[in-house]
Amino acid sequence: MPEIVNADSDRFIDLPKELEGDLIEIGSTLPAWTVEGAYLADSTIERYRTKLDSAPLFNEIRGPLLAALNGAAGGYAVVRLGNIAQALGVGEQFLRLATAILAEVAIPFQPFQRWPLWKEIGTNLNANPGLSTGTGYNAFHMDLVNATQPPDYTTLLCVRPDPLGAGASILSNAREAVSRLTPSSHALLSDVAYSYGGFFDLSDVGEEYTPFPVLDDEPEDHGFVRFTAKMLAESGLGERHAHAAKELADQMVAGQISYTLQRGDFLIVNQHRWVHGREPLGDGQHDVAPENRRLLLQLFLRSAGATGPAAS
Repeated sequence: MPEIVNADSDRFIDLPKELEGDLIEIGSTLPAWTVEGAYLADSTIERYRTKLDSAPLFNEIRGPLLAALNGAAGGYAVVRLGNIAQALGVGEQFLRLATAILAEVAIPFQPFQRWPLWKEIGTNLNANPGLSTGTGYNAFHMDLVNATQPPDYTTLLCVRPDPLGAGASILSNAREAVSRLTPSSHALLSDVAYSYGGFFDLSDVGEEYTPFPVLDDEPEDHGFVRFTAKMLAESGLGERHAHAAKELADQMVAGQISYTLQRGDFLIVNQHRWVHGREPLGDGQHDVAPENRRLLLQLFLRSAGATGPAAS
């Protein structure tokens, strides 16, 4: 079992053996999904829900999963489907089952037009080490930080962990990090002064939002802590605004937890509350065959009725 550092055990969803058996059977019979526009079709969601409802014990994980993500102290969850991945493999049958479970949280959708519903995050030895496909430290961030309507949840499914045993996922409660800021940094992070990233080939995430405030005055379940550590080096910030963002980054690191995803695990992060990243992969990636290197799949979720700020 991989080490869990400073994490709450009730955020890790383990399935009873009987439910695993039911879900293995269900996974082998789920039909292919249909996407309408950018979203998983209602007809697919209804079919998948009917199948899940046929498993008597599924309600025993539905409630804890939603509480871990959205309760008073919610923000992330890890659903452990390793035994199911062992039985079904991690191909289409497994992805249909994972999609069905995620559709109980919110609506799966594909904001990137050039990629499918499940987007691959592989290991590229030629990529910038700090990128999601790189081999180095991927600092804390939220996904699509520069969209007026970022995904409400981001999901990472482990197809292959780093065979060298590293690359732990890191998470931090962004709201708690903000609560520890000095008043002056809080005020500076509320300024419309930050920017990061490009904006193209995107669907259903609103408009480009640049510059943006890191902190907004929205309620916690609607607003975001719009943060990516990469903006510290790439957005041409003034000294005071950069110092405030660095203070927030330090507070996120101080409160971080880590967990090394295993085959079949999927991590769900509520982007309104938590940020995520990755520790470096193990040294010696050049000695690992490409087909054996770490591979994750990413899927985004949209809550019904989501809104965002007007583009500046």
